[in-house]
Amino acid sequence: MNETQLRELILKAISEVVGDTAGAQPAAPVPPASGAVESGEVRDLSAVDFRQIIDVPTPANPEEFRRMRSKTVARIGVWRAGPRCRTNTYLRFRADHAAAMDAVFTDVPERLLEEMGLFTVQTLCETKDMYLTRPDLGRRFSQETLAELQQRCKRNPDVQLVVSDGLSSTSVSANLRDILPAILQGLSSTGVSVGTPFFIKYGRVGAMDAVTEALGSKVTVILLGERPGLATGESMSAYMTYGGYVGIPEASRTVVSNIHRGGTNPAEAGAFIAELCGRMLKEKASGLALKL
Repeated sequence: MNETQLRELILKAISEVVGDTAGAQPAAPVPPASGAVESGEVRDLSAVDFRQIIDVPTPANPEEFRRMRSKTVARIGVWRAGPRCRTNTYLRFRADHAAAMDAVFTDVPERLLEEMGLFTVQTLCETKDMYLTRPDLGRRFSQETLAELQQRCKRNPDVQLVVSDGLSSTSVSANLRDILPAILQGLSSTGVSVGTPFFIKYGRVGAMDAVTEALGSKVTVILLGERPGLATGESMSAYMTYGGYVGIPEASRTVVSNIHRGGTNPAEAGAFIAELCGRMLKEKASGLALKL
């Protein structure tokens, strides 16, 4: 096939396509868009207590269903549209996922730390991305930071309190105002010496061990934001050790977890943590060695 024949073949194919298009039926007109557009802000679904809402159209026992939903944050009885979840259920899922991401990637407000009288030090992690990908650096400090702690903090206290963002800055913002004063008040009533509280940015649980070695505290407590989930991004935990050191077994840590408004009340948790500190000092043990 020469060039002339190839050109004629292409032109023939084009003319057939154009001819089919010309003979086709015109497309149905597109109806105009509705003018009934609501103005104002979109409702914040994350602020709605979905445990108080019955999504099932005709529950056999509405009161029992409501009682079940009030006892759990699990997404039960969300109903469906055909094989798919309903729009509000899907949007609430996306809103809770966004809140969990915000809990991880935002920072604790400086204003809050100043209000609570906490100065800030930082681990060897330089950024949030480094903190997430290098957990080992979140347990260590530079020599300059350790020297600063020894200069600014009380040495050899009975109890040393530390706060860290961990994996949820939201938990610190939500719980710190209630839990820290409760711990300090509980410890003051027992007469134990308390070190200088401070805040660790980009801290992991193991950072408390370096603090113990630097300051010589008998009991060290770190209040840490826990990994957020779709149920809540405000959960905090308290990790405690007696005679801690770098490399201490995890079984030697005592933990109080699920501290938030929907779990263990922060003020009540603070009083319990202060009581546990007293038991540790008396028994000279923590973790599995502490008999409660």
